[in-house]
Amino acid sequence: MSNIDEIIRIASRGDGVTADGRHVPFAAPGDSLNPGGGLVHGPHHVDPPCPHFQLCGGCQLQHLDEEVLKTFAQDRIIHALSAQDLALPAFMPVHISPPHSRRRVAVRSAWAGKQFQLGFSSEKSHRIVDLTQCDIMAPELFAVLEPLRVFLAPRIGPKRNVEIKLALVDQGVDVLIEQWAPDGLETHEALTDFATANNLARLSTDDGYGPTTYWEPEPATATLGGIAVAYPPYGFLQATRDGEQALTLAVQEIVGEAKLAADLFSGLGTFAFAVVQGRKIFAAEAERAALLSMKAAASKAGLSLFAEHRDLFRRPLTPPELNRFAAVILDPPRAGAREQVAELAKSDVPTIAYVSCNPSSFARDAKTLIAGGYRLQRIWPVGQFRWSTHVELAGEFTRQ
Repeated sequence: MSNIDEIIRIASRGDGVTADGRHVPFAAPGDSLNPGGGLVHGPHHVDPPCPHFQLCGGCQLQHLDEEVLKTFAQDRIIHALSAQDLALPAFMPVHISPPHSRRRVAVRSAWAGKQFQLGFSSEKSHRIVDLTQCDIMAPELFAVLEPLRVFLAPRIGPKRNVEIKLALVDQGVDVLIEQWAPDGLETHEALTDFATANNLARLSTDDGYGPTTYWEPEPATATLGGIAVAYPPYGFLQATRDGEQALTLAVQEIVGEAKLAADLFSGLGTFAFAVVQGRKIFAAEAERAALLSMKAAASKAGLSLFAEHRDLFRRPLTPPELNRFAAVILDPPRAGAREQVAELAKSDVPTIAYVSCNPSSFARDAKTLIAGGYRLQRIWPVGQFRWSTHVELAGEFTRQ
């Protein structure tokens, strides 16, 4: 075997890549291709823990060891920055979430003959993999799948599929069943019995007109920065608790001693509540339910957190509004924050903490900020979605 037959890196979609650019599925750095095209495993190739691997689309990288998972996360960010011709900053240690730590997942149903299935879609397919094991979900979430199969199978016709969204909240498991509306007294009573038997925190359905809650013995909350915040059905949370902690610690370090800060795209207040103690925080969010939950929690706790319902894509904060703040936190969706970043680039804000779930849109926005006089100082890579190609990060920008 020649050097050109050795796998030298992992591409952005998870394939191994040889020195001469060939892509090899499910290969690890250090693997080699034999003359017949077969794969000879090297020192970084491990046995996948899940029997569904290679069929289930939930994971792409279970064949890689911990060292390569960390290298992959950092390399994704480096590649995105290099594609924008940006100088590389200092990189902080990579954080990878452990197995069985995902606290928020969505699974889909399908009928295979007379079998009612629940699971994730296959890679590049609509086929559902009926999960008998899952090494990414929190055990509390996975434990609900089999009872859900038993409950839904006689009530979901063979021509109907549903999506089930699960989240682990302070009170237990929150379940939202979408694309289904229960009808009749018997079904309503069965929902309550099911929720009680499985100790659910809340059980809701949504047939397209918004969630209807059938069981919630006490208000569902998510604790953020030590503050219990009312949690809307399947509201946004960082995927894992440890990943949230890694990102909030980075944001706290970036914000430093700033006494007045803004949290833009604030959601339920993950970062606002993490930094609000001893500060005044302005928060802006377009999703009304999340904003109201954050405002109520802040008011109850007596915190100096002031929130505005604002679509930052259509109406970003302007430089005069931004210049009041000693630090700005950004946590936009995957598309990034093009419009808001354009205004930040014209502002005098000393420090920006940019939390991103997409290295490509982050790099695009970083280029705008750097052209406006900012310097990208440090990046904290975070792999909350273990064994997937999804990478998150926190970046520190300071004005020159």
